[in-house]
Amino acid sequence: MSKQKQAQLRKAVMPFASPDGKASAIQLLNTIPPFFLLWFLAYQSLSLSILLSLVFSVLAAGFMVRTFIIFHDCAHQSFFQNKKWNRVLGTITGVLTHFAFEKWKRSHSIHHATSGNLDQRGTGDIWIMTVKEYQEASKWLRLQYRLYRNPFVMFGLGPLLLFLYDNRFNRKGAKKKERYNTYLINALLAVIYTTITFTLGWKTLLLVQIPIVYTAGVVGIWLFYVQHQFEDSYFENESEWDYVKAAVDGSSYYKLPKWLEWLTGNIGYHHVHHLSPRVPNYHLDKAHQDTPPLQKATTITLKTSLESIKFRLYDEEKKTFVSFKEIKTLEKEQKQRKNIATSTANVSKSQTLRS
Repeated sequence: MSKQKQAQLRKAVMPFASPDGKASAIQLLNTIPPFFLLWFLAYQSLSLSILLSLVFSVLAAGFMVRTFIIFHDCAHQSFFQNKKWNRVLGTITGVLTHFAFEKWKRSHSIHHATSGNLDQRGTGDIWIMTVKEYQEASKWLRLQYRLYRNPFVMFGLGPLLLFLYDNRFNRKGAKKKERYNTYLINALLAVIYTTITFTLGWKTLLLVQIPIVYTAGVVGIWLFYVQHQFEDSYFENESEWDYVKAAVDGSSYYKLPKWLEWLTGNIGYHHVHHLSPRVPNYHLDKAHQDTPPLQKATTITLKTSLESIKFRLYDEEKKTFVSFKEIKTLEKEQKQRKNIATSTANVSKSQTLRS
C-alpha cells in the first residue's frame, strides 16, 4: 500500500472519529444499569440455586466486558468530547472493571504506537518471542515463556494476576496523577469488597462477585489475544515498520454473532480501532462497512480464532506464527544436520591424516 493510499485510508475514517453525546448516553444506560441488575439477580438467586446464580453472574460478566469497552474509549478520549468527563468516567468504570485508569491509558497508548514493531515490544502487549530469540534464550527464560503462553496459565491465572497484581501497583517512575489515580481506585475497591463481605456475606463475594470479575477477565484476555495473534499477523523491525500496515494487517476483524458484537462493544473491528483510536466503539462497524479497503483485513470467526491457541512464536523469516512443536521439530532437524556435518568433517579429517 502506497503512502498516498495510506493517507487516503486514514482520511476515510476521520468522519467517524467523533463522539456522539446521545449515543454515548444510550450506551451508558444500556450497559451500567443492566450490569448492576444482573449482579443483584445473581445475589438473590443464591438462596434458590447456585447454578442459577452462576448463570446471572456469567451474564453480568458480559456487561462488565461491555463496561470495559467504555473504559477503553475513555482512555482514548473517544467516548466524550470533554477530556475531563472521559477521565472521570474512565476512573468510575476503572473501579467497576478493576483497572487502574491512568496507568492503563499510558500503557495502552504505547501499545497502539508500537503494535507490530519487533523493536518496541514490551509495554501493553502480549509477550511474543521470535523463533531466533527463543532458540538463543536460556532454559530458564524458555520455561518462563512456555508457562506464560500456556493457555491454562494465560487464561486461567491471567485474570487473577491482572486484577490482583498488575492493576494494583504503580509502575516505577509513574507521575503523580497516575499514582494517585491507582491509589483512588484501589481504595474504592477495598471499600466495595469490605462492604460486600460484611453486609452481604463472604458467600456473596465468593459465589457472585469473584465469578463475575474472573469470567470477564478471561473473556477480556481472550479478545486482546486473538486480535493480534493470527497466522499472518504483521510484525516488522523498526526500519520497516509502518503504522497503517500494522493497524490493518496486524489487527484482525473478529467477526462475531451480532449479540456478541454488541456485548463486546464492537471491539472485533480491531483493525478499524488501531487505524483510528479516536473512533468510538459504536461507530466502528459503520467505519468498517463504509470503507471498502478495511473489509480486506484478515477476518477470523469464533471457530477459526481457536487456532490462535497454537501460535506461540513469531517466525521473522516466514512472516508467520509457529507452534512450539514446529520449533522442536526444526531444532531436531538442525541438530541432525549439525551432527551429520560434524561426522562428515571428522571422516574427511581422518582420510586426510591417513593420506
